[in-house]
Amino acid sequence: LAHASGYDCNGRIWDRLLEFSCRSLRYLVWLEVIYMNLLYRLFSTPLFCLAIAFSYDAACRADSPNFLVIMADDLGYGDLGCAGSQLIKTPHIDQLANGGTIFTQAYVASSVCSPSRAGFMTGRDPRRFGYEGNLNDGGDKYATRPELLGLPVTEHTLADHLKNAGYRTGIVGKWHLGLGDRFHPNRRGFDYFCGMRNGGHDYFPREGKNRIERNGQPVKDFSSSYLTDFFSDEAVGWIEESKDKPWFLFLSYNAPHTPMQATEADLKVFADVKDKKRRTYAAMVYAMDRGIGQVLAALERTGQSRETFVVFLSDNGGATNNASWNGNLSGAKGTLLEGGIRVPMVWRWPDKIPAGNKSQTVVSSLDLLPTFLAAAGVSPILLNPPASHEDARNRKRMVKLCGQYDGVDVLPLIANEAHGSGGRDRPLFWRLQGQAAMLHGKQKLIRLGHRPAQLFRPAADPGEQMDLASDQPDELRQAFKLLGRWEASLPTVPLWDSSPYWFGDSAKIYDNWQPRSEPN
Repeated sequence: LAHASGYDCNGRIWDRLLEFSCRSLRYLVWLEVIYMNLLYRLFSTPLFCLAIAFSYDAACRADSPNFLVIMADDLGYGDLGCAGSQLIKTPHIDQLANGGTIFTQAYVASSVCSPSRAGFMTGRDPRRFGYEGNLNDGGDKYATRPELLGLPVTEHTLADHLKNAGYRTGIVGKWHLGLGDRFHPNRRGFDYFCGMRNGGHDYFPREGKNRIERNGQPVKDFSSSYLTDFFSDEAVGWIEESKDKPWFLFLSYNAPHTPMQATEADLKVFADVKDKKRRTYAAMVYAMDRGIGQVLAALERTGQSRETFVVFLSDNGGATNNASWNGNLSGAKGTLLEGGIRVPMVWRWPDKIPAGNKSQTVVSSLDLLPTFLAAAGVSPILLNPPASHEDARNRKRMVKLCGQYDGVDVLPLIANEAHGSGGRDRPLFWRLQGQAAMLHGKQKLIRLGHRPAQLFRPAADPGEQMDLASDQPDELRQAFKLLGRWEASLPTVPLWDSSPYWFGDSAKIYDNWQPRSEPN
């Protein structure tokens, strides 16, 4: 009826009660009964109200895309064919890029795994809720309350938002957002979880000696002896079973994170690579790419390719210990140089996102949540009240400064870029292991603990070789002022932090990790 009247079923319906009833119809039987009774009273004919209910639901589904996020782990910025690698073979990721848009200046929320994923999963800067340091151990390793060691239960995940809108939700692979049961993916909006809760795993899991689970139960039978192939198989199976309603799948590979392990067959593909670690790394990326090809083929085979919004990215830059290559960027994982926070990112949504396109629009993994919700026509769930350890005054200040969500809907920005107009000028912030950084417009400030602050223009100088701090004191002062305002508005201190050992490790990378040619 709403469609016949010319109204949009995604939030501008003539009657709030009808909108609430229709949204609830998808997942609550008792509200369906209320809805039927209401329409019966309105229109007298039960058969008529039944037709309205099901036509409304079908119309919403027809307009709702599926969402597939594929995340690599510690992938180097240059380690894809479409990113410039002459050594590593990634034909399927390259195919994805040819059918969509590559963002040349794409960022993540942190340069280490766990807080980066927390930012992507919530669409909010993780420092706002105390998620600053990496999370690699159990409760006895941190000087904080164990119930806080994970993605705060007061935060809504992307899966929460989409499940609330009637989506089926799943995650395959690495979670790394808390080991405790209260942080389990099945309690954070995901209907399905197959993978490990922690941040790393042996690539050749053995029965009884692995941490792989499926919805809380240990996995005993593996479709493949190699973990990357197993995760690919799980994703394919889940997609094939999810054709009846819109879905969101987070395919969270742990490749090419350490330990450096690959199959003999994949190693033979790169037999000409001289460096053993680099050869293994290339084979690990190759296996991930093969799995992505199988996933994309499953979308085609099931007729879901054109209705699926696919995003590929890495959780942070390449690490110093896995033989990755960050292309023309300086720095690496653990730093706030471009090599730590700037990642390869590809978006594909046929007929909605330009194909074969390279975009200079600045985007962030924080943007995925608001972009997905806008594409699905879904309003975000309201934020929960501040947690007991959060400063309610600063909560209001931060919302005034950055909004409730730090991400933005990128689709209009892509359209504006195609028409030659600019995008939204918004700041991005980072803080980790004695460092802080801010990107605002063309300027990027990096504040360090072991040497003076630096000012760069990363769009024109991605290798950050030209420090402008001494030449532009006014710009440096303004950048410091905005960064200071952001820090003074954070609602909480970090709920845990990395060992100070990593502060020194990051400092060494600043001094020694410069842009270089692709290693062999």
